[in-house]
Amino acid sequence: MRVIAGQFRGRVLRSPVGSKTRPTSDRLRETLFNIIAPRIDADTRFLDLCAGTGAIGIEAISRGAGFVSFVDKSKRSCELVEKNLDLLGVPENQTEIFSIPAETFVARKHDHPWNITFFDPPYDFDYGLVLIELADSSNTVMAEGGLFIVEHHAKNDLPDAVGEFRRWRIVKQGESRLSFYEAE
Repeated sequence: MRVIAGQFRGRVLRSPVGSKTRPTSDRLRETLFNIIAPRIDADTRFLDLCAGTGAIGIEAISRGAGFVSFVDKSKRSCELVEKNLDLLGVPENQTEIFSIPAETFVARKHDHPWNITFFDPPYDFDYGLVLIELADSSNTVMAEGGLFIVEHHAKNDLPDAVGEFRRWRIVKQGESRLSFYEAE
């Protein structure tokens, strides 16, 4: 697994041992970032929910995101994210890591919302609760005009609308799908 583009282009990331974590493929990551690249700059706050190796959030940093938060309930995954950030020399003031379930994290009050949220849970995860929390207008996770993206299995049919958020694009690649949601 490698960083596709930007400051850390070509750098190899550490991968998990075993098959519990399903990293987003290089090809799907490249597609994702080709779509969202115009939204990433030094002011972008990026949230990587169910971060696994941290590859998505690290790609966001590499492409210029100003701050990335990594969330994963697995302590091992959080340690792997930390190792990958250290391997690349990412400044600590540019990231934060939370070892907490995604549904607990999004239900909390946050002082600074995120512009882009990427949510990549295990394919057998119940997406509903997290999607509802992300789309709740009183939620402090999503910044105004924010975008959230869900990676899911082709068999998992996600709704076209969640609260005020509408799905405006679906990208299909193999058995994986990316659903892009934005407030109307």
